Order: sequence, then structure tokens, then C-alpha cells
Amino acid sequence: MAIRTVLQLGNPGLREVCQRVENPAVPEIRALVDDLADTLAYWCQTTGYGRGIAAPQIGSNLRVIFLRLPGENAWPLVNPEITERSAEKIVVWDACLSFLSIFMQVERHREITVRYQDLKGSWNETRAGEERNLGELLQHEIDHLDGILAVDRIADIRTMCTREEFEKRFRASSPYSLKS
Repeated sequence: MAIRTVLQLGNPGLREVCQRVENPAVPEIRALVDDLADTLAYWCQTTGYGRGIAAPQIGSNLRVIFLRLPGENAWPLVNPEITERSAEKIVVWDACLSFLSIFMQVERHREITVRYQDLKGSWNETRAGEERNLGELLQHEIDHLDGILAVDRIADIRTMCTREEFEKRFRASSPYSLKS
């Protein structure tokens, strides 16, 4: 429907806890998902980055995220919640459309289980881990719904680097690899 402006680091809207969606099947939620899809596609096309986006990043205070993994169908998740977390954790590279000039390593659970609604309102559950880096991506996007940003989860402040430095040194072996 529309490419929306992505809120940037420092905007207080990124720190708000989002409201639950009462009815995922209403046209307003479909329109929000379309805007998330268009905005993510634009960012991916213009920057080479972007596998997911959360509603608060475009100024909507609703619990909706949208994922587009390479070679996969679009995946909107409404009211997603993590119901299980593995005790084992991993450290991964992370970045965000809301501060794409900064990259850092963050600590995430190796595996999670996420319960969510689809656009018809049906409840679904998925187990996610390191395959396709889905576990870390879902944790990142669900954090957005709770006002938590990747910079809040930095494992070691010394890993923070600019986009240019990340691309020189680390991109090829990361989830952001151009070949993914």
C-alpha cells in the first residue's frame, strides 16, 4: 500500500510497549501488514538489508511483525509471543533498519518457540533456531514490540561498529550475507 518512514534510534516511539491486536482479520491490520511489506521491500532493495520489520518501526503501536526471508513466502505475525526459550544462548551479529549505520553482537537464546496469530485470527506456533537465523530474527522483532532495541542487548560494547566496517570484516559470514 505505502512505503512508510522508518523511525530512527532516539525516537520515543521505538521505546513504547505495543498494544495487543483484538481482531487480526480487520482491514486495518491487512493495510498495516501491506505497509510493513512495502517498507521492508524498499529498504531491502535500496540498502541490501532487511529480513523483518515491526509495526512500531513505522509508527504503529500494535503487536504486528512482518518477515521476508530469502526464498520464502511473506510471513506476517500478529500478537507474537515467545512461549519457550532454550537455556543455551548464542552471540550473533545484529543490526536494525532503525539504526542501519550501527552493527553489534548481541546475545540471544539458541532456540525459541513463538505463538502468534495469522491474518485470519488463527493461532499458530513455530519453533525457531539457527536454521535461516530465524530464532534470532524473531527475538529481535518481538523485542521491538516491547520497546527493546538491539543496542539494549549488546553482548560486548567493543563489538559495536559502523556499517562500513561490518561490511569489510564480517558481512560474508553473517545472516546479512549478500548470497543469502
